[in-house]
Amino acid sequence: MKYTNIKEGIFLERLNRFVARVTVDGKEEYCHVKNTGRCKELFVPNTRVFVSEIDSTKRKTRYDLISVYKGERLVNVDSQAPNQVAQEWVRAGGLCSGITKLIREKTYGDSRIDIYAETEKRKILVEVKGVTLEEDGIVRFPDAPTDRGIKHLGELEKSLAAGIEAYILFVIQMEGVRYFEPNRAGHPEFADALAKACQAGVHILAYDCKVGTDSLEISSEVPVLLR
Repeated sequence: MKYTNIKEGIFLERLNRFVARVTVDGKEEYCHVKNTGRCKELFVPNTRVFVSEIDSTKRKTRYDLISVYKGERLVNVDSQAPNQVAQEWVRAGGLCSGITKLIREKTYGDSRIDIYAETEKRKILVEVKGVTLEEDGIVRFPDAPTDRGIKHLGELEKSLAAGIEAYILFVIQMEGVRYFEPNRAGHPEFADALAKACQAGVHILAYDCKVGTDSLEISSEVPVLLR
């Protein structure tokens, strides 16, 4: 996926879940934060960031915050991006070949699963989770408790009985990491639910991304450790 009207800035502070102060072109601006996660390790004062200028009179903010440098690593923080790049990846044959149908936000049971795909012989559900939490090359999800994530895992398990293949795809919004694991310290119930789903037959995948200043693309599979 590609972004437009990208500018470099300096992160100053996060005012609330949705708004941050950023210096762009030497001027302080209010910027929309496209990620409601905590991201405390990323949103650090005086950090280099990239923002997208949005030309709209209906908005209160002029910019969207897209990516943040953590040391030498550029991390995409757009929580909407993982679904889009996952759709592009599935459609291009990244998950499997012969895709004949693809629907986003498919209602299944009591949930909306991010991607539903078909081949001539297969029906597939894919739930997508973006990952930005990293420490010493280890990436984890979630960065805050997610009952919704547990609910999605339950729906994926139920789909197996209907002959539907089920996947949870962790899209790691950075490159060059060592492995993925659930954030047991942050939400042990999700870690347990993920292990249970895996034992039931839900496929657990993690892929890192090539992160450009104006782009994001799924790249390489990353080992998954369930503990």
